[in-house]
Amino acid sequence: MILTLVDTDVIIDASHNNRDAQNTLIASQQQGLLAISTMTEMELLAGCRNKAELTTLDDLLAELLIIPFTPAISRQALTLLRRYRLSHGLQNADALIAATALHHALPLLSKNQRDYRFIDGLNLLPYPRQ
Repeated sequence: MILTLVDTDVIIDASHNNRDAQNTLIASQQQGLLAISTMTEMELLAGCRNKAELTTLDDLLAELLIIPFTPAISRQALTLLRRYRLSHGLQNADALIAATALHHALPLLSKNQRDYRFIDGLNLLPYPRQ
């Protein structure tokens, strides 16, 4: 069974009824379990505008494996920032998500391919996924 790490953008688009995102998540789920980084959970929580949205988010999060930060993931994220921040504009959140994928050797599913495609060793899945 494959465990796939999903980026925040895909979850947000799927929640806004974007067909590409929904179909991509369905295709990924058929191959195994879906997971998110704690960073994605934080970004999703920050986007909630009211209690109803928070309740909906909690229901979604209950269906996903949430991978917590570890000291090793934090160190990997710092290494990625040192290597790619100036040359490619890597952002903190993206560094943490990529570090989570790298540390656990997970494929990463993201709509924003440009945010990650330059990271050596990262298994970035195509988007949309059939």
